Formats: sequence, structure tokens, C-alpha cells
Amino acid sequence: MSNPSSKGAALITGASTGIGAVYADRLAKRGYDLILVARNEQRLNALANRLRGDTGRQVTVLPADLNDRAGRAKVEAVLREDSNITVLVNNAGVGSVASILQADVEDMEAMIDLNITALTRLTYAAAPAFAARGQGTIINIASVVGIAVEVLNGVYGASKSYVLSLGHSLQKDLGDKGVRIQTVLPGATATEFWDVAGYAAQKTSAITMSAEDLVDAALAGLDLGETVTIPGLHDDALWTRWEEDRRALGPKFGNAKPAARYGVA
Repeated sequence: MSNPSSKGAALITGASTGIGAVYADRLAKRGYDLILVARNEQRLNALANRLRGDTGRQVTVLPADLNDRAGRAKVEAVLREDSNITVLVNNAGVGSVASILQADVEDMEAMIDLNITALTRLTYAAAPAFAARGQGTIINIASVVGIAVEVLNGVYGASKSYVLSLGHSLQKDLGDKGVRIQTVLPGATATEFWDVAGYAAQKTSAITMSAEDLVDAALAGLDLGETVTIPGLHDDALWTRWEEDRRALGPKFGNAKPAARYGVA
């Protein structure tokens, strides 16, 4: 990208609508140039034109299907090669409300490809470049169902548990190299996600947050230095205790003998 801004550029996946489009708006207003990634080129161009007019930032449209190997490779190459990129927002994802007895396994594999494989490959493309420059931010959009895994489809919940676990590991690996990692766990959010997932009624539920509020809270969490941001969790002490208990449990796994309850001599 030419004429780099002082803040650099943010590459946002799933940027054509919903949470991704709001991230694009907010980051442009914060002074970032943008690279917008999604399948729908028409929507991307409409958003890019609006943001150029509203903010004066440089906005590049990068149509790509992240479920397709060639599409992923195109975005990976940009992340590796464009030194102006300072922020990656891994937002693209798909969900389902179907149980294992209802869901098609091909659809579940496609969900894994997008929610896990694409996010992982883009992170692996960006992280070495950010670490080499000593700066960069990776924002991975997970979900509260990564913890409350029984709520929706099991593969979807498991894919978001993966994103949360990956974030913890990335923080360990990259935190001392100038690379910031934030994992965002939205609850129900009023986007087209629910139309695709097969439960459009959730968009108007009393517990459903607007995409604007979700992103504004997530960016406020980033400003506060949070590594995990859960906008809908009002009592943050609950998360602190959860994390303390999880980390305290780890050292207790290291035993050469099975526990007495199993009766192994």
C-alpha cells in the first residue's frame, strides 16, 4: 500500500457486514488505513467508498473466499509482504444451531475450515512479520460459546474454544516481542450470523447486543490492555477467578501414578 499512515493499516476479515464492517468503521476513524477481506466484492466496495468519504483513509478491497485454499493464500501473502499492516482482525466465521443429529458433516468441515484453519493460517502469516518489526496487534473474534459450549452447535462451540486457547498460547509466545493479542468473546450479537446459522429470531432477543456496542467495547478493552475481552460479562471478577483456577490446575496434572480413585495398584 502506498502513502502509509502513521498507525499503519488494519486487515479485517469478514469485513463486508456486521462486526467486521463496524471494526472497519471504527479503525478508520482511529486513523488506520484498511484492507477489507470478504467474499462479497459488491458489499466491500460499497463499504470502502463510504469509509473513504467519511474518514479520508486509504481503503483497499481484497475479495477472497477464506474457505478456498487459493483465497487464503492470497490474503496470507498480503499479511507477510505488506509492512504497513499493523493490525489483523480475524473476524470471518460461520455458526450453526443444529445438533450432531441434524447438521451435515460437510457443513461442519467447512465451518472448521473457516473458523479454525483460515484464522490459524492468517495468524501464522501475520505473527512472524509483526514480531520481526517488534509491533503489531492480532484481534481474534471467538465467542462466549467457546466457554458455554452446550449453548449452540458443538462444532461451532469447539471452534471458538480453539480460538480462545490459541490466544492464550499466542500471548505466551509473542507478548515479549511487541505483538499484542486480544481474544474477543461476543455473546449474541445482532448480525446476519443468525440468518446463516438458522435462527434469525436471535437478532431481536432482549439479550442480543448491537454490533456497534460490541466493537466499541472490544476496542475499549484493547485500550485497557485486556488480553481477553467479554463485552457482555458485567462482573469481570468471575473471569478473573476462572482464569486463576484454570492456571492453578495445570501443575496438578503432572503425576506419574494414576489417582487413588481409579484403584490402579
